[in-house]
Amino acid sequence: MPGRGRALAVLSLSLLNVFAVAAGLAVVKLTPDRRLSPQPPSVAARDLVRIAPSSAAIPAAEPGSGRPPDPSALAGRLSALIGGPQAKINAVVVDAETRRPLYELRAGQPATPASTTKLATSVAALASAGPAHRITTRVVRGAGDGIILVGGGDPTLTALPPRAGAGHPPYASLADLARQTAMALKASGAGQAGAGQVRVDYDASAYQGPRTAAGWKPNYLPDGEVAPVSALTVDEGRVAPSDPSRKTRVSDPPAAAAREFARLLSKNGVGARAGRSTVAQKEAVQLGAVQSPPMSALVEHLLTDSDNDVAEAVARQVAIKLGRPATFADAAQAVRQVLAGLGVAEGVSVNDGSGLSPLNRISPIALARIVSLAAGGDHPELRPVITGLPIAGFSGTLSPPRYTVAASQGGAGMVRAKTGTLAGVSTLAGLAYDADGRLLAFAFMAGDGKGPVDPGKLDQLAAAVATCGCG
Repeated sequence: MPGRGRALAVLSLSLLNVFAVAAGLAVVKLTPDRRLSPQPPSVAARDLVRIAPSSAAIPAAEPGSGRPPDPSALAGRLSALIGGPQAKINAVVVDAETRRPLYELRAGQPATPASTTKLATSVAALASAGPAHRITTRVVRGAGDGIILVGGGDPTLTALPPRAGAGHPPYASLADLARQTAMALKASGAGQAGAGQVRVDYDASAYQGPRTAAGWKPNYLPDGEVAPVSALTVDEGRVAPSDPSRKTRVSDPPAAAAREFARLLSKNGVGARAGRSTVAQKEAVQLGAVQSPPMSALVEHLLTDSDNDVAEAVARQVAIKLGRPATFADAAQAVRQVLAGLGVAEGVSVNDGSGLSPLNRISPIALARIVSLAAGGDHPELRPVITGLPIAGFSGTLSPPRYTVAASQGGAGMVRAKTGTLAGVSTLAGLAYDADGRLLAFAFMAGDGKGPVDPGKLDQLAAAVATCGCG
C-alpha cells in the first residue's frame, strides 16, 4: 500500500488526530487535543493502518471513500451477537454521512439512556451557549460589613492548588478569587486589623428549584454519585477533595463554599467569617471574579469521565441561555428545545442533564442521529462532543479492562463512544470506522432495569461494527 509505512511511523507517535473524518464534504478531526483529561496512549501499529493520518486532514479520506456496509451482512454479524429478537437490547447502526439506518432492532423505541443522556446535554450546550462560553464566579460588596460570594454555576471551581501536568485549562481558583478580594478590601480599608471581621454571605440564586432530580435514588448523594445541584459549589462539593478515594459530598454546597472562602480570605490577611444566604444587588460593586474553562473543555471532560456534576451544570447553562429558570425541569425542556432546532429532538425525553434519572427515555435512533450531527461538517461548534468521546480500550470510561478481551479487542482504538450504566441498564452510543473506511454511528441499549446486564456485550457489538468489511 503506497505510503503505508510513512503513515504508520507518524501515527504511532500519538493518537492526537485519530478518526480524522467528516460527514458531508468536510473532514473533521474526531480526536482532541485533550483538555480536561490525559491523552490516550498510541494505538498498536496493527490498528493504525485503519486510522486516518495524524497531522492533517486528508481529502482522500472522506466518509464517502468507503462503501456503506451491506445491511444484510451487518445484520448477520450483529444478530448473532444479540441473540435474537427476544434479547433485551435496542439497537441501531446508521451511516454517519447520510444518517440512513443500516441496522435496526427496536431502534425507535425509547429506552433508559443512563449516561448517554450526556450526549443530548452536550450538543444542546454547545449549540446554545457556544464552545467559548465560560461561567463566572464573583465577589461583590454586600450590606454593612458583608461581602457576597456569587455563584454562576461553575462546576470546576476549586480550592485546591494548581496541579502540574493536569492536561486541562486552569480551573477557576477560589484561592485566586480570595486574593483578588483581599486586595480590593485592603485598598478600601475593610478587613484591616481593628476594623472587625468581614462577613462572607453567599448567593446561589442563579439556580432555582430542587437540588435533586425526579427519579434520583436516595443513595446518589451519600454515595457521592453527584452533589446537591447548586449554582455555588467548590470542588464538586466533596468533603475531602484532595483524596480521590473519598466520594462523600457536603449537604449544603453554597454554605460550605462560603466557609472555605472565609478561610482563604483570612489566609490573605483579611479577617472573615461565614455568613448567610442572600441575593446580591445587580449594581453591587465587584471585588473579584474568576471563570471556568470554556464550554468546549467542560463538554469534553463530562463525556470522557462521565462527570455527573459537570453535566448538570452544563444543562442549566442551556436553560439560562434560553432565558428559562435554571431548574431541572426547565433545563430538560431547554435541552429538548435546542435539539428540536437542530432537527434531532424526536425520541428524546429527559428529566436531568446527567442521565442519573431512570425516568429518562431516549431511542437508539435519536442517539445515533445526535452523534452523526456532531460528527458532521455543518455544525463545527459541536466538535467537542466527538473529541470528548472515550476511545475504546484507551481513555475515560472505555479504559481497560474494556476492549481488552478477544471478543471486543478488535474495536480498541477504532470505536469512540459514550457509556451509560444504571442498575439493570447498560448503554453505548458513538462512532466507528468499519473495515472499509466508512464512518458509522451506533447506539446499543441493553436492559430494562430489572436484572443484570453485561456491558461487555455492547463492546462486542461495537467491535463487530468496527471490524465489519461488509461493503
